[in-house]
Amino acid sequence: MESIGEQLRSAREAKGITFEQIYRDTNIPKKYLEALEAEDFAQFPGETYLLGFMRSYGDYLGLDSKELLALYKSIKIQEQPVPMEQLLRDPKPANRLPLFIAAGAAVVIVGVVLFFVFKPKTDTAVAEQKVRKPVEYALSSGILEKRYYIGDAALINLGDQKYRLEVGQITDRAILSTPAGDTAVELGQEIPLDINGDGTPDLKIFVADLVKNKSDKGVLLRIAMNGSAATESAAASATPATNSTSPAATTAVEAAPAPVVEPTASSPAPANAPVLLSSPNPYPFTLQATFKGNCLLRWESDRKDRDERYFQKADILNVQAQNGIRIWLSNASAVKFQVIGGGKTVDVDLGGPGEVVVTDLKWVKDDDGRYKLTTVRLD
Repeated sequence: MESIGEQLRSAREAKGITFEQIYRDTNIPKKYLEALEAEDFAQFPGETYLLGFMRSYGDYLGLDSKELLALYKSIKIQEQPVPMEQLLRDPKPANRLPLFIAAGAAVVIVGVVLFFVFKPKTDTAVAEQKVRKPVEYALSSGILEKRYYIGDAALINLGDQKYRLEVGQITDRAILSTPAGDTAVELGQEIPLDINGDGTPDLKIFVADLVKNKSDKGVLLRIAMNGSAATESAAASATPATNSTSPAATTAVEAAPAPVVEPTASSPAPANAPVLLSSPNPYPFTLQATFKGNCLLRWESDRKDRDERYFQKADILNVQAQNGIRIWLSNASAVKFQVIGGGKTVDVDLGGPGEVVVTDLKWVKDDDGRYKLTTVRLD
């Protein structure tokens, strides 16, 4: 970068201007103009004159006078000697705070490393203790309905022989390890199984509940011995109300609803079961209940969330499910049911006036490979 004098002289010569002409135009004496270009600042009677003449001369030549003044101040600062008292003063003690902070951080890091290296294995031991151990269920006759997890097994007694069925995988289907080899059963599907190799099916296996690719939820299997695959009906614990449509009879039913019936087992849908929805794959659906009168209703969604309430006229209940819903109903005519799913809304008829109803709404895989949402009466 050019010095102050060089910038002034170069600009003046570029314009072809003499000191006499500049003096006539600016009233700056010639000796001060020459002193500025020679950077002989001692010629000025004071710094105020120096700065004033420098600013005026720079503006006259079209230079940036602020830049010239800043350059002069920087030169002056560099030329100023350091005061003697600063040279003789004891230096300030070094600030040791950053050193202490760094040392503290190092101690913390070392402590954390040692903690994890020498940490007792109690957490791992506790976690291992919480790992679920496989369970075995025995079946000699009738029906066995249990929720199985990977590694769980059913021991089937046929005569003097025992055969083991073990749940190997739970994906979009249940994979069972059987004496006849691995067998896959999908949600809502029922398959016959010959486990002793005599050519005659010994069992029927039905997948009643399964959450796709969530093995921690398990799979609900119903295993029925040959000849006992039909649903076992539960005896009603109370006499259903009559079908009388008189106001007095209706009022009696609403004021004292009959107890609901608890079925003992579920079963695949019969051939004549009504089809509410049909799809290549099951999907979530909603059962909407609109109450036309007083009614006691119990429901269970996907075999886990069971609830029970007494509803009054104009109440509305929505129950969501992935696989199926079981309904216990004290007065079928007191409720209007609709199934909502797949962009469709379908009315559901579960019974007549005063009927005590236990019904499953569930996805079932048909022989054609499609899933159908059906209703199955259990009472």
